[in-house]
Amino acid sequence: MSGLCSERVAIVTGAGRGLGRAHALALAAEGAKVVVNDLGVGLDGTGSGTGPAQLVVDEIVARGGQAVAHGGDIATTEGAASLIRVAVETYGRLDTLVNNAGFLRDRMLVNLGEDDWDAVMRVHLKGHFLPLKYAAAHWRAEAKAGRAPAARVVNTSSGAGLLGSVGQGNYSAAKAGIIGLTLVAAAEMGRHGVLVNAIAPAARTRMTEATFAETMAAPDTGFDAMAPENVSPLVVWLGSAASAGVTGRVFEAEGGRITVMEGWRPGPTADKGARWSPAGAGEAMLKLLAKARVPEPVYGAR
Repeated sequence: MSGLCSERVAIVTGAGRGLGRAHALALAAEGAKVVVNDLGVGLDGTGSGTGPAQLVVDEIVARGGQAVAHGGDIATTEGAASLIRVAVETYGRLDTLVNNAGFLRDRMLVNLGEDDWDAVMRVHLKGHFLPLKYAAAHWRAEAKAGRAPAARVVNTSSGAGLLGSVGQGNYSAAKAGIIGLTLVAAAEMGRHGVLVNAIAPAARTRMTEATFAETMAAPDTGFDAMAPENVSPLVVWLGSAASAGVTGRVFEAEGGRITVMEGWRPGPTADKGARWSPAGAGEAMLKLLAKARVPEPVYGAR
């Protein structure tokens, strides 16, 4: 390996399995000291246990790397604050935060319970906000003390957050919110030496194996496009000092493909210079829509 993250300290949330595990191993392979966070919950967010995090730590150490486990709930103030403390107290610094933790509770909207909405919003959106908040406070203090960091944050959105996904209203809304949070954090924290980006990965994990079983199946031979390890090289680069100048961006990553997502941009516009009538607004809108790009289909739409 190139040692791209040599001497850097990285946190990865939800790193006991799937994408998070792949990111933690890849960061460690490039020289990072890694705080492996995982609450050890089931696919639906229930239960707990530090076993998965410790297994990843053991794997990193067996390969000659350095890592420590953190089993706190990063969607709570204490859990998120302690996550940052573990990095700083164990390794003396923090350079990279990879927000990855999440789970699913899929339902069609008419069957989606309030508890299922709140639980998914909590782990995905609040579970991004709180670690980011405490990491940002640490980095701001470092910058004010004259120790300007080369800090990096990699948030985890999804194609569902970009396009929507049938049966995943809570998940799609949370993942779209993460993109908004990423843009605000990039704008606020840039002056303190913190760069913030988001990825929208497609890979085989516990969440996607059940939802998109046929698409996510591993091939018998050849390149395994859905292996989570395919996403991690981009995460490692974004988490390294080499990504200087890259912030406020969203990237899709799938197999061997990386795409810069261009987000919402103004399309065809009509300006009357005065208030529209409803009929006039409708007539103008139909003309504008005829000129506009057709939106991408929502995942799972029939």
